[in-house]
Amino acid sequence: MTSREGVRTALVDLSGTLHIDDMEVPGSVEALKRLRKSGMNIKFVTNTTKESKRVLHDHLLSLGFDIKRDEIFTSLTAARHLLEQRNLQPLVLDGAPLIAIHKARYYKRKDGMALGPGPFVAALEFSTDKMAEVVGKPESRFFLSAVEEFGCHPSQCVMIGDDARDDIGGAQNSGMKGILVKTGKYRGGDEKKIDPPPQHVADDFSAAVDFILSFLL
Repeated sequence: MTSREGVRTALVDLSGTLHIDDMEVPGSVEALKRLRKSGMNIKFVTNTTKESKRVLHDHLLSLGFDIKRDEIFTSLTAARHLLEQRNLQPLVLDGAPLIAIHKARYYKRKDGMALGPGPFVAALEFSTDKMAEVVGKPESRFFLSAVEEFGCHPSQCVMIGDDARDDIGGAQNSGMKGILVKTGKYRGGDEKKIDPPPQHVADDFSAAVDFILSFLL
């Protein structure tokens, strides 16, 4: 990643990258302030299905993050957009598409790793004999929709996250750059599990911001 490539937009994962449950990943609040001062567009992207955007926003504010509600783009938002675009309704009698919010395998909590919805989606695919249409990360549609309002090319966007497959792999498959952080669900060697590998691996969000700013200054 070089300054000549004109990075204009940063996509930032939430859980595992900025915070873990009710704990800030150390240095993340101040790092976000530094990133904002650069003038970059910022969007916070998450696969969470347990909280509404309002509840999620209130939680982030309580942790000290300067984040506006309309800067948050969730997989639930992406699902709603899809349903509205296709005018889909639940409980139809003649069958319906199987739509999955996301297929994350696991995520990080304070007490350790927890099972994500991916295994349950796979079970539903098996039982219904249908492949689910996934709307959250790592689908390209999710990443491209998140930055649509900024009018920038995917090559001008960088994704920062703790999930090599869903955050970084998904973003890079969408034409974006990817920075993997060694917090949250990260485990040693995760960067070797995707092809191409992350463009950069940082110790945490603060280090990722320093890396980005080193190319902008």
